[in-house]
Amino acid sequence: MPQELPVLSDEQVRSWIAQNVRTEDFTGRRTLLIVPDHTRTAPLPLLFDALFQQLRPVVASLDVMFALGTHPPLSESRMCRLLGISPEERGRLFYQTELLNHEWDNPGSLHTLGVLTREETLEISGGLLEVDVPVRINKRVLDYDSLLVLGPVFPHEVVGFSGGNKYFFPGISGPELLNFFHWLGALITNVGIIGVKDTPVRRVVDRAARMIPTERKAVTFVVTPDGSARLHGLFYGSPEEAWNGAADLSGRAHIEQKARPFHTVLSCAPPMYDELWVAGKCMYKLEPVVADGGELIIYAPHMEVISVTHGRLIAEIGYHCRDYFTKQWDRFKDYPWGVLAHSTHVRGGGTFEGGVENCRVRVTLASAVPPEVCEKINLGYRDPDSIDPEDYADREEEGILLVRKAGEQLYRLID
Repeated sequence: MPQELPVLSDEQVRSWIAQNVRTEDFTGRRTLLIVPDHTRTAPLPLLFDALFQQLRPVVASLDVMFALGTHPPLSESRMCRLLGISPEERGRLFYQTELLNHEWDNPGSLHTLGVLTREETLEISGGLLEVDVPVRINKRVLDYDSLLVLGPVFPHEVVGFSGGNKYFFPGISGPELLNFFHWLGALITNVGIIGVKDTPVRRVVDRAARMIPTERKAVTFVVTPDGSARLHGLFYGSPEEAWNGAADLSGRAHIEQKARPFHTVLSCAPPMYDELWVAGKCMYKLEPVVADGGELIIYAPHMEVISVTHGRLIAEIGYHCRDYFTKQWDRFKDYPWGVLAHSTHVRGGGTFEGGVENCRVRVTLASAVPPEVCEKINLGYRDPDSIDPEDYADREEEGILLVRKAGEQLYRLID
């Protein structure tokens, strides 16, 4: 089980921000706060209010951008709900605060910072990839004197641990770097990278962030694993410094070890995962404890779509193991590498020999996605109405694991 760690009260969180987020770092400065969307567990209303109270009296301006990556844009009313701003407060207290969606697929919204050269990508990837990669970011960062990231840190399938400079890349970046390092993570594999602190992908993200001309700061935090959005701890400093402390704490809070693998895992997707593009985390975090030939069921009765943004492409390529793509690279190399990475992360480990794919784990969707769609994209199907999660409870001795809120807690086998 994760270690017992202190849990901060709301008053302790507010006191911590008042004492640790230095107002002199922002005095007289135009400041952009970069925050997560609804797909991350976070006490965002509490943290936003505490930071607003701390910084608004001293900054020249304070705006908010949602680090969407390639997630769909948010309506202003949804942004306000995520931040804890009521309609009345929007017009009375926050009328000077601009709320911004990132637009990853609008070239006019992006600015090119530079290029990661072939030599750099070869070195940083350990020889896995050798390409020139443009580094582009939302051009609005150039309108500000200070950038302040506010986001949680969890074990992550692509970068090792999320957070920190990841809120710039891919949070508010262009597609090129996003596609590059997601595929780099896929080549290393989910099991090989998730919950590992020092990874080639983290080094890519940090190197790209150093190209940003605007000063960067971050408040990172680690939430409790019970889904309550309470906090174990907060960290402030440069994104690298703040992430470093939070990743260490996340490694203590968010990794649960099991003595042996399970032949059946019911991985329950919380409502915030409303498409498989994000509900895939229910596989990523549990793949290490599924037995060879076992089944992982993503139980998401509320989920109706594979991906709003990338659904057409996923329908074309389906879900496959890494080697299915690497051994047919001429066929797949022109697809967005980030979509290929998502595909292989959801499908997990496996082989592709003699035209035959053998995946280590059976991945089944129990959702509102119909069976014919699941079959087309190479996933199993179960009628969610046929599943009662309580039937899977307290059966670990039988090789059956129930995870009631999957996607953020990493499960590993004891070494």
